[in-house]
This record gives sequence, C-alpha cells and structure tokens, in this order.
Amino acid sequence: MSETTALVLVDVLNGFFHPDGAMWYPEVESVVEPLHRLLDTARASGTSLVVHVADRHRPGVYDAEFDHIPEHLGRGGHDAEWFAGFEPQAGPKEVVVEKRRYSAFFATDLALILHEHRIETVVVAGVKTNVCIRATVTDGFQHGYRMVVPREATNSNRKHLEEASIEDISRYIAGVVPLEQALGLLR
Repeated sequence: MSETTALVLVDVLNGFFHPDGAMWYPEVESVVEPLHRLLDTARASGTSLVVHVADRHRPGVYDAEFDHIPEHLGRGGHDAEWFAGFEPQAGPKEVVVEKRRYSAFFATDLALILHEHRIETVVVAGVKTNVCIRATVTDGFQHGYRMVVPREATNSNRKHLEEASIEDISRYIAGVVPLEQALGLLR
C-alpha cells in the first residue's frame, strides 16, 4: 500500500523543535522519536512519498498570520531551518512545500504533488495539533484524500485544544491511529 501513501511532516523546524526556537515548548520533545520512526520507515520503503512542509514567511513583509501570532519563521533565519535529523534528502521521493498559512494545502502545490504521485492515503505528523495539523488534515479531507494522524506523532502546548482537536479530527475528518498502525501504512 505504501506506493499510494505519503508522509507529510508539518513544521519540523528549529522554531518549534530547537530549545532556542521562538515557538519551542517542552512537550514537543515527546514527538521527536515517533517522527523519526515515521520518516525512517517511509524512506526505507523506497515507495512512500515524503513531503516536508515548512511554514516560512518573507522577513519584513506583512503576512495576515501576524495579526494573530507574532512574526515568525522568516526565511533564512535559524527558526525556519529544518530541525537536525529531519533535513530533506535529494531524490524524487522527497519534496519540500513551503506554506504561509496553517494548512499545508492552502496556496501551495501540495494537492497537485499528491495527485501526480497517485497518492490516496496521507499520514500527517508534526506540530501543532490544534493549528497546522488540524488545518492540513481538514483541507486534505476536502481534497478527497484518506487522512491519517498518528496520535503519538503530534502534540501542542495547549493540551485542552489538542485534545478537542484530536476528538474532532477523529470524529469528522481523519483516522487518528496508534503510531504502529501508521508505520504499517508506510511500509
């Protein structure tokens, strides 16, 4: 099944994952190992598509997100770089998608990339459950993809919003599954 399955890693960037990152929170460390397992499994399959999604903004250029959260993840800055161990590898099975909104689908070519690779199932992991994960999974569902969220591979610094988002995602939008089940989809 992995030839029709993609792994989408959302915002595995220094800004969230490095202790010096502007948006780092201690709980994020619990998803690093599950994210490594997902990435290693997808790469080892040789057939799963890996999409590295990065929230990156033009430094000094207004972006509507800044009305809600402080200016962040400016291109070329330390926070916008890949967290160590999650750098994309060159090759046709790993691609980078930059976004300027919470969803990895909005105003990007992610849907086109998935369509061209004949992807049916999209495993989404990274940060934050209640913001970028939820928005990405919702938009993927709207595009007709079978969306899957490995529960151990996403979290948030706002636990009540994380739990509410997981409940809504599970009920209305996507499969929220144990890590081992997601790994099986990528093999």
